[in-house]
Amino acid sequence: MPSARPRVLFVSDLAYPAKGRRYCDEDIFLTSRLREEFDVALCHPLDAERLMHGFDVVVVRNSGPVLNYQEQYDAFRARAVADGVRVFNELSGKGDMAGKRYLLDLTAAGYPVIPTVDRAEDLRLLPEAGQYVVKPKLGADSIGLEFISREQLAGRAYGEVLVQPRIDFRYEVSFYFVDRTFQYALYAPDPDRRWALEPYEPTAADRAFAQRFVDWNDIDHGIQRVDACRAPGGELLLVELEDLNPYLSLDVLSPGVRDSFVASVKTSLRGLIARETVRAVPADRQGAPR
Repeated sequence: MPSARPRVLFVSDLAYPAKGRRYCDEDIFLTSRLREEFDVALCHPLDAERLMHGFDVVVVRNSGPVLNYQEQYDAFRARAVADGVRVFNELSGKGDMAGKRYLLDLTAAGYPVIPTVDRAEDLRLLPEAGQYVVKPKLGADSIGLEFISREQLAGRAYGEVLVQPRIDFRYEVSFYFVDRTFQYALYAPDPDRRWALEPYEPTAADRAFAQRFVDWNDIDHGIQRVDACRAPGGELLLVELEDLNPYLSLDVLSPGVRDSFVASVKTSLRGLIARETVRAVPADRQGAPR
């Protein structure tokens, strides 16, 4: 049974050198607000498996790309699933938490996503573009990402990479959700400055676009970020569905929006802690790397 004042293990790599982001500032702020209601201990991702059983819930936040500690992450995930440990975000996610194969699934299902293939014989399905993006299926934080010409695609080895046309987008926009409820949106008006973000007021159509991907995913308790780009034709296309440890850019928000977000996170954590059972993770996603 949970204690009267629930115990939270907050997982973060405060020293990770994220380009354009300060993980430490964001997580220091968030833990300070969670302490208003929870007993909070902060640990490095490499220590999470060893420490997690002493807490009511494990909150995975700015832990950095798990490719940097894949073996330890897989062990943490497998033990958490086997022992029914409550993890926030829930480990049932189908987005980046399970690698980037979901971009293939969403493309095949006709979702508004940048067209994505992973086989040479499917390159014909991609629209003509000046350049193409090649990214690892298990990549993160732009690790291994390349821009190449159509001619260069013919000589590539396929199987562990995804190929997309490089979109000459107007700007990138991110929609942030707690559980399945929209919280706020931010955008980068300069395509060359991804993390120079400003508040964005989404239209009803924008919100419906983002909601569609959150509803598709299998996370009831957690924080999700839907990253999209505004294509030349005006439509939004999904870039990524961040459902493991999305950076939140809380420093860009007004105090009122930030307070509302924190309140939503607290409510979600209370709901997750109160659940008697933890949702099982499908076998094909257990230990899925990112």
